[in-house]
Amino acid sequence: MTACGSEGTSGSDTETIGISMPTQSSERWVNDGENMVSELEELGYETDLQYGEDVVEDQASQIENMITEGVDALVIAPIDGEALTNVLDMAENSDIPVIAYDRLLMNHEHVSYYATFDNFEVGVIQGEYIVENLGLEDGEGPYNIELFAGSPDDNNAYFFWDGAMSVLEPYMESGDLVVRSEQVDFEQAATPQWSGSDAQERMDNILSSHYSSEELDAVYSPFDGISLGVISSLKSVGYGTEDQPLPLITGQDADTSSVQSIIDGEQTQTIFKDTRELADKAVDMVDAVINDEEAEVNDTETYDNGEKVVPASLLEPVSVDQSNYEEVLIESGYYSKEDFEME
Repeated sequence: MTACGSEGTSGSDTETIGISMPTQSSERWVNDGENMVSELEELGYETDLQYGEDVVEDQASQIENMITEGVDALVIAPIDGEALTNVLDMAENSDIPVIAYDRLLMNHEHVSYYATFDNFEVGVIQGEYIVENLGLEDGEGPYNIELFAGSPDDNNAYFFWDGAMSVLEPYMESGDLVVRSEQVDFEQAATPQWSGSDAQERMDNILSSHYSSEELDAVYSPFDGISLGVISSLKSVGYGTEDQPLPLITGQDADTSSVQSIIDGEQTQTIFKDTRELADKAVDMVDAVINDEEAEVNDTETYDNGEKVVPASLLEPVSVDQSNYEEVLIESGYYSKEDFEME
C-alpha cells in the first residue's frame, strides 16, 4: 500500500517514509498504520505502508525493498525484535534513520528513537485490576489464578509480565493467589506469536489437569487475542453460565471483539492504547530526524536494546472495563456506538 502526498517538509523533493507493521490480523496494527499514513500525508510526506503478516522473512524482505527504493526514513514495528539486524545494517549503510514503533528493535545501534506506551505500567495496571477486583487488599481469598505471557520474541512481553508480577507475586507468595498449575515463570506462560489458539490449547490442558473440581477465579492475560482464546477454552468446559461464571480476565489493545466481549460480560478488562496518540508521536520523531532535529522524549534510561539505550517517548495506557468503555472509547471518538451491539 502506497499513499502519496505533496512536498515533504524539509526540501523541494518529496520525502518517502517506509512504514513496516507486523500483521493485519490484529486491528490495532491496521489502525496504527492508517493513522501514521494520515498524519504523514498531512505533513506532505509520501508513505509506503506494508504488513509482514507475522512472517519475519517477509517483513525483512519488505524493508530491504523499501531501502533499495530509497525511502528517507523507516518506522518499524518488528514481528521479531531480534531478527532485523541485517536490514538495520542496510539502513545504516544507506543513512536512513529508523524509528522503532511500539516494539523495540534489538541488538543494533542504528535506532534513532522508540515510540511506545509505558509497557511496564501496562502490566502494573492489569495486576492492580486483579488485586482490586478480587478484594485481595481487604483480606479476601485465597483465589485460584492462572498466568499467561506474551510472545518471547517481543521485548514488550517481558515488560508486561514484569509489571504484572511486581503486583501479583506478593499475593502468590502469601498464598492469597494460588497458581494450581504451578506455571509461574515467563517461559512456562509464554504464548508464541501472541496466538489465541495456542492460548486456548494451553488453557485446555491446565483445566483438564488442575481444575477437575476446583474453580478458576482469575486469569492474567496480557493481550486481547490471548484472552479470547482463554475464554473459548473456559466456555467449552462450562464456564460462562449463572452457576459457573467466567473468572476475571484481563487483556490489552481494546480490539472491537474484546470490547464487545466486555460489553457481553465475558472478558473483564482490557488496556486501551490510543494509536492516534502513538502515531502522532512517531510522526513527530520522523519529522525530527528528517530535519536533523532532536525529537522530544521522556525516557532515556529504560530501553536498552543490547547495543544502546534507545531514547523513548512513553505514552500512558488506560484501563477499560464495563464501567468506563463508553467514556474512554466511544466519547473520545476512537470507536462509535455502531461498532458494538449494545443493550
